Amino acid sequence: MLVIKCAACKTKLFRYLKIGKGEVLRCYNERIVKIYDLVQEGEDSKCPCGNIVGKNKPGYIQMRKGAFFYTGSKL
Repeated sequence: MLVIKCAACKTKLFRYLKIGKGEVLRCYNERIVKIYDLVQEGEDSKCPCGNIVGKNKPGYIQMRKGAFFYTGSKL
């Protein structure tokens, strides 16, 4: 289970169930377990500080490298 955080202000955004050892490139909506402070405006997924962490696509969020970091372990 990973906790995705904003790289700019370190705010918790959401908890995500990551399967596999690869990078976090896409976060599928059905694997998002809990949303803390993720703001979704149109095509953008943002932190409350205004940092855009990803683009909303049908069924998943396309994450931006360098805009977020995570803690936790992958399954």
